[in-house]
Amino acid sequence: MKRFIIALAAVMVAASNIHAQQKTLRQLQQEFVDLRFGMFIHFNIPTFSTEDWPDPDQLASTFNPTRLDCKQWARVAKAANMSYGCLTTKHHSGFCIWDTKTTDYNSMNSPVHRDVVREYAEAFRGEGLKVMLYYSILDTHSRLRPGRIDTKAQTAMIKKQLTELLTKYGEITALIIDGWDAPWSRISYDDIPFREIYRHVKGLQPNCLVMDLNAAKYPREALFYTDIKSYEQGAGQKISTTENKLPALACLPIQRTWFWKESMPTDELKDVEWLVKENIVPYNKAYCNFILNVAPNRDGLLDDNAVEALKKIGSIWRNDGPTSPIPACEPPITQHNIAKYQPTEYSWSYDYGIGDFANDDDFATVWTSHPSVETPWWEVTVEKGKAFDLVTILQENAGVIQEYRLEAIKGGKVTILHDGEASSGRLLQHRFSPVRADNVRITVTRHKGVVKIAEFGVYEH
Repeated sequence: MKRFIIALAAVMVAASNIHAQQKTLRQLQQEFVDLRFGMFIHFNIPTFSTEDWPDPDQLASTFNPTRLDCKQWARVAKAANMSYGCLTTKHHSGFCIWDTKTTDYNSMNSPVHRDVVREYAEAFRGEGLKVMLYYSILDTHSRLRPGRIDTKAQTAMIKKQLTELLTKYGEITALIIDGWDAPWSRISYDDIPFREIYRHVKGLQPNCLVMDLNAAKYPREALFYTDIKSYEQGAGQKISTTENKLPALACLPIQRTWFWKESMPTDELKDVEWLVKENIVPYNKAYCNFILNVAPNRDGLLDDNAVEALKKIGSIWRNDGPTSPIPACEPPITQHNIAKYQPTEYSWSYDYGIGDFANDDDFATVWTSHPSVETPWWEVTVEKGKAFDLVTILQENAGVIQEYRLEAIKGGKVTILHDGEASSGRLLQHRFSPVRADNVRITVTRHKGVVKIAEFGVYEH
C-alpha cells in the first residue's frame, strides 16, 4: 500500500508539472526543431503481416513479439545521437499496442499481454530521450473509414483513446497524427472535427505539439491543421531547404518500407552518408527536424544491419544543440472552413476554370479569371449564422495579385477587412476581430498576369 501511495503521488506531481509549466507555441516549435533527429518506430500488427495495410480483422493473437525489448530500441537511438522516439500506438488497421479500455483489439489481448507504449516510454526516458506518439485517425478495424463515419460516436472513441495515451504515459512531446484529411484517407476535418480533437489534446497536455501528416493535401505556405509542417518524403513530399520558413518535420524509413518485412535483415539499407549529408544536416539548417524510421522485427528487436547503420550515423553526426531561431509565423489554422463547397459568384472565368474551383477543398484546382477582365472579383456565400475571424487566399502563383479589397457583406452592409497591397507570397492571410456576414468578396484592383485562386478559406471563430 505504501508503494502504491508513493507511485500515485509521483503520477499526480508529474501531471501537475505538465500543466504548471505551460510554454508558448513558438517555444515548443523551437524546442522541437532543436531536437534535430529522432527515431520513428513502426511496430504494430502490420509487423506480423506481409502488408503494411493488413486485413483489418487479422487476429490479435498474431501479435506475438516474444523477445520484445524496447530498451534495445532506446540504446540504438541514443547511439545514433537521436533525441527522441515516436511509436505507432495505433496504425490504420486499428490495433492498439497499449492497455486500452476502448477496444478488445489490443496488445493486452495478444499472447504477449504487454503494454508496449508503457515499455517504450519508460525505455526512452531511461536513456534521456523525449517521447512522442503516432496515432491514426483512420481505423479500418473499427470501421472508422470513408462512408462509415458516425461523427459523435467515433469522435468520442478517439478522445477516449487519446485521453489514455496522454494521461497514462507521462509527458508526451508531440502527437503525430495520420490518416486524416489526406487524399488517400478521405476522412475530413468535418467528419472528425479537427478543432475538437486539437483542443482535447491541448486540454490534457498543453505542451504537446499536435502534428498531422497532411502535406499531401495542404500547401507549404502555412500551418494548416498542424503545429509543425510535416513531410513524408517517401510519398513525394519534399521540403524546400531554400524556401521553408516554418517549423517542420521530414520523415523517411531506413528500410524499404515502414513496417518490417522478412527480407529486411539482409536488405540493403539507405546509405548512411546520404542520410546525414542530404537529410539531417541540410534539413536542420532549414528549421526542419528529421525522423528516421527503423522497424523492429517480429521478435520485437531491431535487426543487426539496422543497429550497425544507426551506430555509424552516431559516429559521423552529432547533435550540436539549438538550431537557428525559427522565423515568426502565423498560428496554426485549426478552425472549420465555412466557405467550403458554398455557392459562389464571380467575374468572367477563363474556359472551364469556373469559380467553384476556388472553394472545392482541393488546392490543385483553380478559379481562373478571364484575361480580358481588368478588375476580377470572386464572392462566396458563407454558412448562415457563423462568425469568422480568418480568411486565407491561396494563389496559384506568387506575386500575381498585387492589390486587392476584401469585404464581408451582410444585408447590404459592407465591412472592409483589407484594402491595399498584397504580401509577396502565394498565400494571403488575414486575421481580424470576429464578424458575421452573408458573403465574403475579394476584388483584385491591381494584378500582374492572370488571376488564379486555388483555394479561398473563411474560418469559423
